[in-house]
Amino acid sequence: MKKILFISLLFVVHFGWSQQEDATRGYKVKVGDMPPVLDFKLLDGTPITNKNLKGKVVVLQFTASWCSVCRKEMPHLEAEVWQRFKNEDFILTGIDLKESQEKVEKFISQMQVSYPFTIDIDGELFESFTLPNAGVTRNIVLDKSGKIIYLSRLYEEEEFNEMIATIDAAIKKS
Repeated sequence: MKKILFISLLFVVHFGWSQQEDATRGYKVKVGDMPPVLDFKLLDGTPITNKNLKGKVVVLQFTASWCSVCRKEMPHLEAEVWQRFKNEDFILTGIDLKESQEKVEKFISQMQVSYPFTIDIDGELFESFTLPNAGVTRNIVLDKSGKIIYLSRLYEEEEFNEMIATIDAAIKKS
C-alpha cells in the first residue's frame, strides 16, 4: 500500500510540475510585469536601456543560429513586423543567445533580416526572463510604458498574428 501511495505521490508531483511549466511556457515573467533590467548595446554600438525604450513599443526576439524554429520565424518578423512598424515608435531587437559576433553576423546575413541585433553572450539577459533550461524562440512585447504586454513561445501562425495585433494596438494607443 505504501508503495502505491509513493508512486501516486511521485506522479502527482511530476504531473503538477509539468502543468506549471506548461502554464508558464518557460517564462518567469508574465504579462503585466515590468521587464528585468535591460542594459546592452546593439551590434552597431547603440545603447539600449529600459529608460531609452520608454515611449516605444518594443519586441525582444530571443534567437540563435542553431534554432530551426527561429529560422522559420525570422523572415516573418522581418516582413510582417519590422517592415510594417519600423517607422513608428517601435523597435524590434534580435537577441542572439550565446554565440560569437562572427557567427551572429553570418546568421543575420543568411536570414536576410535588417532589424537591430545584440548578443547575449552569457545568457544572463535571456535568463532574466525565463526559467532554468528554457528553450529559445521567444518574443517579448513591451508597451510604451515599458510593461510586458505579450509573450510568445516558438512560432505558431495564430499566436504570431495575435502578437502583431497586440503590437499594432499598442502603437496606436496614446
